[in-house]
Amino acid sequence: MAPRDVESFERLVLPHLDDAYALACLLLRSETDAQDVVQEAVLRALRFYHGQREGNERAWLLTIVRNCCFTWHRRRRPDRMSMSYSDAEAAPQLHDPSSVDARAIQSSEQAAINRALALLAPEHREVIVLRDVQDLSYREISEVVGVPMGTVMSRLARARERLASLLRPHIREVG
Repeated sequence: MAPRDVESFERLVLPHLDDAYALACLLLRSETDAQDVVQEAVLRALRFYHGQREGNERAWLLTIVRNCCFTWHRRRRPDRMSMSYSDAEAAPQLHDPSSVDARAIQSSEQAAINRALALLAPEHREVIVLRDVQDLSYREISEVVGVPMGTVMSRLARARERLASLLRPHIREVG
């Protein structure tokens, strides 16, 4: 690979690593698996990057990450010894200036959202994550998932409706 291509890759693709990792964490629900998948995805992206690539590098990288997540999941069933992403989120913070009550409420809300997301069908979970967490446009989600924009919109509507119904009991409980 030419030095110019490496420089271009670093400038255009690497800034999206956080988004790639967040997507992998939410799809795989394991931080360690997500790290491995993102590393594999970046290596694939680098291998197929041809410097002259123009367009939406973020969507391109997230597509590779998504495909790597599905491949990873097919090849390997979840290891029961690994710590899930939701468990890591619930781990106590060593230095947090917020009050204990506020942390408990936030932790409870995050846990409810994570449980509800886990109950969604994979195609619904991924559009929710791509739109509401990663803030991708419908067109970008269509590129990442490989379905028409209308399908993205209908999946997103169904996913939000299902997520709302799953969270309704938690909202009544807190409210």
